[in-house]
Amino acid sequence: MNVRGAVRARPRWVTAVVSVVGYALVIGTFAGVVPIFPEISRDTVLLFSDLIAVVNTCALTALLVGYYCIRNGKVRAHRTAMLTAFALIMAFLVLYLWKVGGGFEKRIVIEQGQFLWQYADVVHVAYLAMLAVHILLSVVSVPVVLHAVVLGLTHDTDELPNTSHPTAGKIAVVAWTLSLGLGVVTYWMLNHVYSWVPMAR
Repeated sequence: MNVRGAVRARPRWVTAVVSVVGYALVIGTFAGVVPIFPEISRDTVLLFSDLIAVVNTCALTALLVGYYCIRNGKVRAHRTAMLTAFALIMAFLVLYLWKVGGGFEKRIVIEQGQFLWQYADVVHVAYLAMLAVHILLSVVSVPVVLHAVVLGLTHDTDELPNTSHPTAGKIAVVAWTLSLGLGVVTYWMLNHVYSWVPMAR
C-alpha cells in the first residue's frame, strides 16, 4: 500500500496526528521550549506582521472563491482555490511562529487623540474579544480543515460526496472565514489605528 492509500484508509487518524503535532509546535513556540526559529530584528517583526496580514487576506479571498466555486458546481476550481488557501495558511503559520519564536508579540495601546480614544476601555475590550474569538476559531479550524484536505487529496471527486468531506468543509469554511476576517481586523487595529508596545517574553 502506498502513502496515499495508507492515508486514505485512516483519514481521521492522520488528521488527529497532524493536528496534535501542529498544536504542540504552536504551544511549544509560545512557551519558548521549541527554539527552532532564528532571532529576528524589530524591523523584521514589523515586516512579518505586514506579510501575515497580506497572506491572511489572500487566504480569505481564496477560501471565499473556493466556496463560490463549489456552490456553482466548479469542482476543479474549488479544489485549486482551497489548496491555495491551505498553502497560504501554512505560509502564515511559518511566518507567525517565526515572529513569535524569534521576535516578539505586541500589546495594543490606545493613546489620546486616536480613533475613539475617549472610549478606550470599550475599544480595548472589543479588541481583546475579537482576538480571543480569532484564536479560538483558529484552534477549532485545525482538525476540520486538515480532515477536509486529507479527504480531498486522497479521494476522487466523485467519491467525496459519500465521505465526511462536505460536512467538514462547511464547518471549516465558517470557522476559517470568521477567524481570518477577525485576524485582519485586529491587525489593522493593532498596527494602523492604534499604538502598540512589545509584550514581555
